[in-house]
Amino acid sequence: MHDAIKVTVILDEDVDRGLVEASVPAEGQVGIAAVVEGLEDANHALQDATTDLLAIACHGAPDAVPELVRRAASLRSGRPVVVLCESPPEYFVPALFDAGADDVIKLPETPERVMFSLEKAVARHRRREVDSPGELAPMICVLGPKGGTGKTVAASNLVVELAQHGKRSAVVDLDLQFGDVGLALGLPPERTLYDLATSGGALDAEKLDAYLSTHESGARALLAPLRPDQASVVSNDLLREVYGVLRATHDFVVVDSPPDFTPAVIAAVDASSHVCMVGMLDSLSLKNTKLGLETLELMGYDGSAVSLVLNRAHSQVGLNHSDVEAIVGRKPDVFVPSDRDVPRSLNEGVPVVQGKSRSQVAGAFRELATIYLRAADLNGNGAVPAQNGRRRRGLRIWRAG
Repeated sequence: MHDAIKVTVILDEDVDRGLVEASVPAEGQVGIAAVVEGLEDANHALQDATTDLLAIACHGAPDAVPELVRRAASLRSGRPVVVLCESPPEYFVPALFDAGADDVIKLPETPERVMFSLEKAVARHRRREVDSPGELAPMICVLGPKGGTGKTVAASNLVVELAQHGKRSAVVDLDLQFGDVGLALGLPPERTLYDLATSGGALDAEKLDAYLSTHESGARALLAPLRPDQASVVSNDLLREVYGVLRATHDFVVVDSPPDFTPAVIAAVDASSHVCMVGMLDSLSLKNTKLGLETLELMGYDGSAVSLVLNRAHSQVGLNHSDVEAIVGRKPDVFVPSDRDVPRSLNEGVPVVQGKSRSQVAGAFRELATIYLRAADLNGNGAVPAQNGRRRRGLRIWRAG
């Protein structure tokens, strides 16, 4: 379920009001808490502690806007500031980022893309609030922008292989409508994210532990709801809390995601330290994999923290590995071969790294786990700093078309 973002809007007197209104997401996605006419009357809005985000809409390059952004960021560092700008000159956009803007949206723009930008900004700030000032375990978000690429196989084998290395590992099934992590691990869904969401009360490590299923390898799993209609009960706010608690109490956290960049997936990506992108050796999957990597770049995600897994890597389908690199734009880090042991392992609920540990597929997933084990060692015993600098503060401007 999407949590409505409460927004205060400050309007420059020269901006085209109709252009701004046409770019605002639908009611229910955002809640406009207040609209301030004129930059000079914005002081009260800057003090307001009840809104999630401050949006400043302007035309051209008013001198007052960077200073307004700077004051807003200083007064409430936990509230993101997004600027919607009509016809900005080139020099103006860097000035806004330097002043502390979280994003700059060039008008005109579609409500869908504006909403995407607002969600990113809010998710990033909420992540900082959840993260402790100390050290947190690595969190690996497994993505695959096309269904059927093998995300769940990769996530379940990864979490079990990490557990077999003696690491306290946990997996969250973020495919809230059709999650299959429980089946892949052979775990009965006695308690799920739905049960946690409807339990009431505050969340802490002891409470969360009661909703985690335990695999025989020692890996823990927070399973998806049993029915699609139960997914709407699981809020992004709850998920952010879950990630924070798991990262504080485990060595590794793996998130298995659905094939779309939903608000929940965006929040998971922003909360993560690493992304594992899973693609397959067919043109449709490779096209979507390329788009997924480009979306991560637009989100400001550091490419060095993204691993690329090519599933069914040796299938004879008219594409070779050089074609993959040409289409996607980078060489895969791990090649997972086709093997009948994979569907058999899913049917039996026994990951290949456990049931067929000598197979080439198991070797590929061990190689994947090694990537994260080595990265954790470089950061010190499996933990990464809460503010680890993996996000670059890049120039993220949505352009029409």
